[in-house]
Amino acid sequence: MNTQSQDCFLDWNQVQNILLWVPEWDGTFPTPAIIKPKPLWTGKQILSMAIPRGINIFWSPNPKSSSPVFDDGVLIENGELIFGIIEKKTGSFTSYSAEKGPEATRQLFTGLQMVVNYWLFHNGFSIGIGNTIADQKTMSFITQTIAARKGDVAKIIDDATHNRLKASPGMTIRESFGSKVERELNLARDKSGKHAQEHLKEDNNVKRMVVAGSKGSFINISQMSVCVGQQSVEGRRIPFGFKHQTLPHFTKDDFSPESRGFAENSYLRGLTPQEFFFHAMAGREGLIDTAVKTAETGYIRRRLVKALEDVMVCYDGTVRNSLEDLVQWVYGEDGMDSAFIEKQTIKTLHNYRVDVTDPAGGFLPGILQLGVDHSSLDLQVKLDEEFGRLVEDRRLLRDFIFPRVSTNQPITSPSTFIAFQKPSDLEPAYIVDKVDELGKRLVVVRGDDPLSQEAQDNATLNFRMHTCATLATRRVLEKFHLTKEAFDWVVGEIETKFNQSVAHPV
Repeated sequence: MNTQSQDCFLDWNQVQNILLWVPEWDGTFPTPAIIKPKPLWTGKQILSMAIPRGINIFWSPNPKSSSPVFDDGVLIENGELIFGIIEKKTGSFTSYSAEKGPEATRQLFTGLQMVVNYWLFHNGFSIGIGNTIADQKTMSFITQTIAARKGDVAKIIDDATHNRLKASPGMTIRESFGSKVERELNLARDKSGKHAQEHLKEDNNVKRMVVAGSKGSFINISQMSVCVGQQSVEGRRIPFGFKHQTLPHFTKDDFSPESRGFAENSYLRGLTPQEFFFHAMAGREGLIDTAVKTAETGYIRRRLVKALEDVMVCYDGTVRNSLEDLVQWVYGEDGMDSAFIEKQTIKTLHNYRVDVTDPAGGFLPGILQLGVDHSSLDLQVKLDEEFGRLVEDRRLLRDFIFPRVSTNQPITSPSTFIAFQKPSDLEPAYIVDKVDELGKRLVVVRGDDPLSQEAQDNATLNFRMHTCATLATRRVLEKFHLTKEAFDWVVGEIETKFNQSVAHPV
């Protein structure tokens, strides 16, 4: 992550050394980002040299508010890292492998690994006590947060003592009490830990490691810098092991956070003997659970393999075993090979309506070469049908599918970059007709009988929604700026990738 920071610059000698480690380097140097007082190159430029050409990736946690100024999200155009930080979450290596194949993916991994290894060899990546120390303001906030949550726990104990506590659904009073206390104490750890993580410096190596996704998690930062948190055994707070006591250090019938396993201190401050003992109890349970779980899951996997080893996709599209017993009518209910599936969002909630008869409701000026016949009722009917289909898709998403949720689709959205200055030679009616024809050609279940037609509609429902929303007329013309040649290529690629993604018979 060091190499991709906005303040990472390399001089002429450093660039010469690091480019020797770029596989298949053609000997050309990128233009320096800074000329005066001396030439300097950014880390993003050097990393881009290791990325093969032809990679186009855009990812953002929030597309509406993503900002290149703060490196929010990732944009790679034709193998050049424009802004953002490539990490485990934003790398999109799975989609690149599906699109370019294994050999190109190997070249990408090799190039990135060679450059990053050389960088780490010269710059290092070490973690020390200094990485766990928060500033005074952060520590004050943490102390106040933990004290506030402990006050809430004291109130819950008081409610339980005076019979004011109500049982949660499916729980007894005692279980409800334990659940509420544990929730409050976990909130103390998580809220203060999140605040500490946000206020750690960007050059903190622990934070870098967690954000990059290489190792560690948000909870590890919380336990090192803030507080170790509530210790649990068998999914509950530490039970009374002695007579109405967790340890002899506490009085009988003591339900306070400290008595029942809450470790207020962090690893940095050090644990008290009681906290250390409770932490050892929870840690031992984790070790035992890991050892037992390994054997159990291995045996479960073996049984699954033996049960499913003769299940196959047949030439009629059904899933059967060696005795030709029917297992599924359509593999996975959508007929898609899971190796080609990715999580995507169906964007049917945007402004797609086009009214060519209304000057204010048509396309943006300068979008089309030929213009639009504002008196054409046939064109308006087609655009209204397209918008009605998108509205119906939105209704289906709301009523039958979870709204605004990622769905599994075999193809990513088209990442085609066109010169935005040139008007498109497409016609709106042509776009609507081509998308309709594409939907009819995407076949998973063949047959003309009602059952086959229903199975076909169900199998391609999500993908049809995604295609119609992505290739809506207004988006194709105003956002993607596709020419007729580019649009035909995208439609052909979608059909090809869809047919490749169908689960083929053995």
